[in-house]
Parts: sequence; C-alpha cells; structure tokens
Amino acid sequence: MKPEPGDIVKVHTKEEVYEGSLMPRPDIFEKGYFVVKLENGYNIGIDEKRIIKLELVSEYQPSHPQERKQAHRKGLPTVSILSFGGTISSKIDYRTGGVYASYSAEDFVQMIPELENVANLRAEQVMKIMSEDMAPEHWQAMAESIASELNNDEVAGVVVTQGTDTLHFSTATISFFLRNLNKPVVFTAAQRSIDRGSSDAFSNLLCAIQAAAKFDGAAVVTCLHGTSNDDYCILNRGSRVRKMHTSRRDAFRPINELPLAKVYEKGDIEILNNNYERRNNEKVKVDNKFEKKTALVYVYPGIDPDIFDYYLEKKYKGIVIAATALGHVPVTDPEHSLMKKFKKLIDKGIPIIIATQAIYGRVHPYVYTNLRKLSIELDCIFVEDMLPEVAYVKLGWVLGHTTKHEEVKKMMLTNYAGEINERIGEKGFLY
Repeated sequence: MKPEPGDIVKVHTKEEVYEGSLMPRPDIFEKGYFVVKLENGYNIGIDEKRIIKLELVSEYQPSHPQERKQAHRKGLPTVSILSFGGTISSKIDYRTGGVYASYSAEDFVQMIPELENVANLRAEQVMKIMSEDMAPEHWQAMAESIASELNNDEVAGVVVTQGTDTLHFSTATISFFLRNLNKPVVFTAAQRSIDRGSSDAFSNLLCAIQAAAKFDGAAVVTCLHGTSNDDYCILNRGSRVRKMHTSRRDAFRPINELPLAKVYEKGDIEILNNNYERRNNEKVKVDNKFEKKTALVYVYPGIDPDIFDYYLEKKYKGIVIAATALGHVPVTDPEHSLMKKFKKLIDKGIPIIIATQAIYGRVHPYVYTNLRKLSIELDCIFVEDMLPEVAYVKLGWVLGHTTKHEEVKKMMLTNYAGEINERIGEKGFLY
C-alpha cells in the first residue's frame, strides 16, 4: 500500500505498534524513514527496515473544530479577540509538511470551553499573515481595528493574536499609535503551533483573555509564558519587551524593568510592577502616522561607511543606529569611521538616533571622547535605555509628525509609553 500524507496509519514493528498521521518527507530528510505524527502531537521517524506491516486506518480528512456557539452570559465582561495570524493560529498542512495560518479567532473560542466562564467573546479575524511579513501599513490597520473595539463601551479589553517573530515591534508601535489609552490591549502568541503536544497557545490565550477582562491597567502589554512550564503568564509592557529565544515558550522577557504582573489560567493576577496607567473613560484616538523611509542599522567591527550612501540615495528620513555598549561607533580609524557619513546625513536633515545593541542598560553621550564627538559635534540623538527596535518604530512615528531636528529630538526623548526609564532597577536585569 502507498498511504498519502495526512492518512492515519498503524506502523507495526517487531517491538511496537505506532499509530498517527503520516507526515510528508521533504528532500532534506534522510531516505528510508517514515515520519508519523502521534496523537500527543510529537513526530517520530521509523526506519523502513523495521516495519513489518503498514496498516491504513483512515484516509486524510481536513480537520476543523466542531462549531460551538457561545451564549451571552450576564455578569461576565466582554473581551474582543482580534486575530492577525501567526503560529498561534497555525497548524500542520499534512500535504506539504509546512505550517500555515488556519484557525480563525472563532476557532480559538471553540477549542477552549473554559473561556465561557471567563468572558463573553467578540472574535474577528482581521488578517492572515505571518509576523515576519508585517510592515508599517499592517500596524496602521491594526491600530484602527484595536481602537474601534476599545471605544466600544461594552468591551472590557482587547486581545490581539499574531506571530511571535515581530511581536515586540507590533506592541511598541501600537503603544505609540494609540493615544488616551483607556483599557488593556493584550498581545498574545504561540511559539509552537496549536496541534503540537507542547503548544503554548491555549495557556497563553486563556491568560490573555483573563488579563483583558480583569487587569486594571490601560496599557499595551504582551501575555505569554513566564516559565518554560505552564505555571503562569507574564504581562510585559509593550515598549519594554523583546523576544530573547527562538523556540522557548518563555522567550519574551521584560528589558530594564520588571513585568507588570503574573497572570494565572484561573484568573488570579499578581501585580509585580505598579508603574502603569489605570483604566479610564477616555476616548482612544488613533495617531498612526508613520514614515516608512526609516531605517535600523546595526554597527559591527569593520563596517563599511559607504553603506550609508544607500540611505542618502533612497532619500531616507531618519536612521536608528544600534551601536555598541554606551553608544559607540567607529570614529578614529579613517577606513571605518562613520563621522563623515553621519555628518553628511545630518547636514541633509536626516537625524541619527543612537541606541544600544547591548539590549540591557542605556547609552550615554559623555562618558568617552568618541561619544562626545557624536553628541556634541554632530548632535546625534542618544535615546537613553530605549531598545533599538522601539527606537526604530518610535522614530518612524515621530517623523510622521515632523522632520525638524529639534522637534524630532524633543519627541524622541519624551516618554510616551514607558519606553524610557529615568532609573533602571537592579531586578530589571535578566528577570
């Protein structure tokens, strides 16, 4: 027999019988093995030489959760779920072996019956997109969708689902795009697709809805695993969070501050950091102007200064430099010094923003002579402890309002969404 990918099969060997979905075998896999996805969500490879019998249990049938209508329950808050794609709404395509965006926001509700006792849910799939494909125009549309829900008096909070790769870009951007925030905007995601045994999707989504319904803050936050186990999720400020691991379930960590809170699946919320705005009755306004000709450039040893000619030629409006340590870039070596290029850019009205690629800590324009040259001679803008990614989206937002250097400098150094700390507490390092 020749079963097709997706078929349910029983694979008999001398030692054991395995049952599961037959997975495709891409060319990169070693030949001579069957790959089967077990019921627990994990894949195993079985040497064909060990197989005594291959039994077809059933042919491939595209799966879809059974429809489950949620009745409106009096006394429960209403939470809006806006889905933008990503791994949290993805599953395996058994015909190709790839992961693709499949589940809609409605499907999330159907797959977690416990949610019926947490909140009345409004669910909408706004777009299907993997987060690495997101661009400023998607953030702009995202802000409009979120604001519409926040300004609905019946809605207690909004949950946003998207992919993890650029989640910290999205949360930072929405932190600037939404003015007069009145309720929690809770971003959640998943490191592992929803059909895997180790998926973090269910716990993350359940905790996010608990937070949207009960957290007393008016803030843009992320809600994802706080540990590699299913202990609790943590709420991190959207402008102070970063993805720090490619695959761990607790990959999103707060930078230079404590998380705002721990959230448990049953609804308990433990406040860890009181520095946030509270819920209010303001009307949320969308301010989503964004200059797309904004760049983020990492400095590295041996960097060729001529790469900045590209940004001049393409008429970029501003550049964020992810500099080393306190804000260093090559200055003294004639072959690699960036001073002349930076001066040329600044003379053309293109502001140079200095953040640190060290992630933790802050830049400082006066500690070393080379830093003084950048700050005093060129008037580069050192943005304190702001993350490079946050500085990038903030600069794009600022340039959407003004290109005058002094006004850009003033806005970049104004704390709009907790992106700048006057002081960094000791506990904010490697929480």
